[in-house]
Amino acid sequence: MNLGNYEVKKMNGEMESLSEYKGKVVLVVNTATECGFTPQYAPLEEMYKRLNEKGLEILDFPCNQFGNQAPGTEEEIHTFCTGRFGITFEQFSKIDVNGENAIPLYKDLVLNTKFMGFDMMHKIGPVLDKLLGKEDKEYKSKSNIKWNFTKFLFDKEGNLIKRYEPTYSLKKLEKDIEELL
Repeated sequence: MNLGNYEVKKMNGEMESLSEYKGKVVLVVNTATECGFTPQYAPLEEMYKRLNEKGLEILDFPCNQFGNQAPGTEEEIHTFCTGRFGITFEQFSKIDVNGENAIPLYKDLVLNTKFMGFDMMHKIGPVLDKLLGKEDKEYKSKSNIKWNFTKFLFDKEGNLIKRYEPTYSLKKLEKDIEELL
């Protein structure tokens, strides 16, 4: 799958071709403003500020499918993220990442990746494992997005490189990004 083959809706309602990001290393992430992972906005913004001039772009897709943790309008979400975390990377329209209403980009991300498992050393890993295991004993074998702040890395040609679950170390992720820059 190639990132350049997709169009997504910007917060202002206009469509944007992701081919605009050719030549950049791109990190795609589904986010929420009231999640245990919401503090990841701060290190993601720090990473973006350090690496943007070298060619990193972060594409933020708010999603309210996991515990209703992204309530509010797109404007409210954007105001929260810029005010609380100072984010400057691109935020897009609120989307679904799973199910029949998922946008084509995320439908294909689910089809082309596998769930990588939660880091059980992360304080939220065991909580998610227990929660998702109650809902579906087979959840680990399915490739759907499990929670907020799942990330996908694309190289400069738009090729999908890797999926990262929300408990994955951002320091290790940054090393992978730097190798592609």
